Parts: sequence; structure tokens; C-alpha cells
Amino acid sequence: MPHVATRLRFIEPQLASPVDQPPKGNYWIHELKHDGYRCQVLLEQGSARVFTRNGHDWSQRYSSIVDAASNLRCNTAILDGEAVQDGSGASDFDSLRSAKRRWAPETILYAFDLLHLDGIDLRRETLFERRANLRWLIGVNAESRIQFSEEFDGDGDTVFKACIEHKLEGIVSKHSMSRYQSGRSKTWLKTKCFTQSTFIVVGTDYDPHTGAPRALLARNDSAGLIYAGAAFIALGGDERAAFFAELECLQTSWTAFKSSRGVDVKWCDPKLTVEVKYLAGSKFLRHATARAFTR
Repeated sequence: MPHVATRLRFIEPQLASPVDQPPKGNYWIHELKHDGYRCQVLLEQGSARVFTRNGHDWSQRYSSIVDAASNLRCNTAILDGEAVQDGSGASDFDSLRSAKRRWAPETILYAFDLLHLDGIDLRRETLFERRANLRWLIGVNAESRIQFSEEFDGDGDTVFKACIEHKLEGIVSKHSMSRYQSGRSKTWLKTKCFTQSTFIVVGTDYDPHTGAPRALLARNDSAGLIYAGAAFIALGGDERAAFFAELECLQTSWTAFKSSRGVDVKWCDPKLTVEVKYLAGSKFLRHATARAFTR
């Protein structure tokens, strides 16, 4: 029997495990991997709070979601979802970061799970049942800042290939008969769409979190060189040594780009190019690695 909750508290979210290919077999559903920030919405007697993945209260920053949750047709609920910048229909991680800083009202929540409803803890129910309740709770309102995260049944490979073609971030596959399990799990799996392109090296720095060296990159545009972001240098052996030797020869005080947030930035003449593997669907490079270079 479901547990009757007496008060609402933040619940550690369930996290998807990364895989290279979507799972095969029955009972899997597939959702687009929305490019935003994980959120948990707690609603009690018409008053809502929004928490980050780590349990920080960011209700003020997501006021549009708070207002929308307050209008849901229930007394108490806990929704799990992703806060995304509302734009052209595709998730825009870069715009969301800007909106979060200025507390903009245009953020929208794509809700994909329901952990609690009107005093009932739903975590022991199947994902299929939880999402049926969630769909009913949200209803159909194109103007609402809370929307139901639609699913795709059947062949995950087909959904994943469509994401690659449309340069989306990827998909999350979930077993529809599974219970909600806090922490990393094997019943939720994420497959990310990576692409590869050539970029121009304009400098190097060190990642402020790991201390690993990065190449600072740009792309050619009609207006000239446009800063694209940083990529970890995944070159090995002699190729890595040759790359840094070339950079030493090209080092300059040229500082056309000030977008790097790293430390010990060294700029260079833009004469080297690198092949970079990176996550699709973002204006700036994300999860990027430089894998080969040419003079």
C-alpha cells in the first residue's frame, strides 16, 4: 500500500545512468533530454516552492513556475522536471543561464514525474502510473509554465537518430514498470548526442575545477572569428607534445576574446585547427574534447 505522507520534504532525485546506445526491449519509454536545470516542485495548500537538484530553494528565481504550480488542481504534490528557457521550441541552456541570473519570468518546467499527490507517496507506484497521474494533474494548457514532458514509445534508436538529425542534446529512456529510486539508477538511462567539427585554436588555459589543460577555440564567421568555448585536450603521446610545441611558437599577447573563465590564459595566433567532439544543441561548446590537430 502507498505510504501516506504527513508533510512534504525535498526528495533526493532519481538520476539517469549514461549509456552509448538507447536500451532495447519492451516497457521502455523515451523522452527528449531537455537542456536545462533539474527542479523539484513542492506544492502545499496553494503555496509552491522550487528546489534545485541538490535541494537548494530557488523559488524566487523560478517565480513563473511557482505561480503555475499554485494553480494545479490538488492540495499537495511533488513534481520532478527540468526548468528550460521558453523560446523557439528547443531547449536553450545558454539562454536559461542568463534568465537564471536575471530572474526572468519566461522559464518553463517540463515535468516528467510525480512523486506525491494529495497525501499519497507515489514512489512505489510504477512510472506508467505516476505519469498518468501527472498528465491528469497538469492537463492541457499551452499557456501554462508547467508542461507535461511527452514520451515516445517503442524503438529508442529511431528517436535517438531523430535527435541527432535535429541537433538536440539526446534522450532519456525510462522503464515504465519501475519505481522511483533516489540516486543513480539503471531504470533511467541517458544517451547524449555528440557531434564533431573543426575549430581554430586561439589559446589555452586550465579548467578552474580540475586543473586540466584546455584549448580555447573559435570558429570562422562572416564577421570574423567568433569565440566558441573550451575543449579538454585529449591528444596523447607525440601528438600532444607536438601540439604544445606549436602553441609555444605561436604564443602572442593577442587578447581578442575575454570569454575564458579559466586561469593562466595563454593566447596564440589563430593558425592551428583541431577536431573537436562535443555535445550538440548548444551555442557554446559543452563536454568538448580536442582529439586531433592540424597545422
